[in-house]
Amino acid sequence: MNADLRELLEGARCAARAAAKAILEIYETSFAVRSKADASPVTEADERAEAIIVAALTKLAPEIPVVAEEMATRSAVAAGARFWLVDPLDGTREFVAKNGEFTTNIGLIEGDRPILGVVHLPVTNITYTGAGLGTAMRQEQDAKPAGITARRIPASGAVVAHSRSHGNNAKLAEYLATLREPRARIAGSAVKFCFVAEGSADLYPRFGPTMEWDTAAGQALLEAAGGSVTGFDGTRFRYAKPGFRNPEFLAKGRD
Repeated sequence: MNADLRELLEGARCAARAAAKAILEIYETSFAVRSKADASPVTEADERAEAIIVAALTKLAPEIPVVAEEMATRSAVAAGARFWLVDPLDGTREFVAKNGEFTTNIGLIEGDRPILGVVHLPVTNITYTGAGLGTAMRQEQDAKPAGITARRIPASGAVVAHSRSHGNNAKLAEYLATLREPRARIAGSAVKFCFVAEGSADLYPRFGPTMEWDTAAGQALLEAAGGSVTGFDGTRFRYAKPGFRNPEFLAKGRD
């Protein structure tokens, strides 16, 4: 990892952890929940966390634009440019349910590929980071970060992470039927990418809708751990798409 990426990764890690403190302050209260135009929930925690992250990233690298989930407007980015993708509170439904399965995601895109990712779990204070093959790390609270790697997908008994609050049950059942004795691991938010990256799960198929800020950090982390994210036809998963909307995808460990 070069010095430029190392500085950006550390800045993003600090921004995610600072945002998590604000999220947890609201998490412990009787917060209000509103509905956005697409009927998805939003809270003060989403908005406060986003403001903290956007301010931190802008100070860190003023030349790199930020695209974040709660922004009122999201301008298209210049072709080939670097830009941040931020989901300040991924898994708002899990936040509202108070089950702890939500994350703060910060990804850096260069061209149409994620090159850096931070996924932070506010409730457990665990941070996952990666910026290039062989750099994936897991940090518990303030302990020294430890390297992680995706494991080889077993011929039978693969652990399949899938969504608690989203998804297409018919398509998921059809996919699971192609595997030999799969085992399910259900969780919310981008934590499923983390499971595959650390080798506690093997596959994460996603059939429900997602946006680029949902997946950028997780993909960068998983690729740093030796895994991959592709379309179900094996095509490379691209970013900077019009509208920032993703197709279905498969995140997996090592082949």
